Amino acid sequence: MDIDFDPSKDAINIRKHGFSLANAGMLDLVTATVMIDRRGDYAETRYRAFGRIDELGYCLAFTIRGTTLRPISFRRAHEKEMRRHGR
Repeated sequence: MDIDFDPSKDAINIRKHGFSLANAGMLDLVTATVMIDRRGDYAETRYRAFGRIDELGYCLAFTIRGTTLRPISFRRAHEKEMRRHGR
């Protein structure tokens, strides 16, 4: 799956969370817990994924357009979130 993101959004994510959206592809969506994000009224279906990379928990917010993954936010997840989502 291709990954595409807005460079200005990437700069914000790096400042806020310390991770580039380009690294979102490191999270294995097959083994992650993926759910539809119903917290807001978004213009398109938005997902949240919780998974591990090298034993560390991560959260990825994203959309899918065709065969392209569009990361919105990529950050370390709190262990409480990981336990809540079975990871």
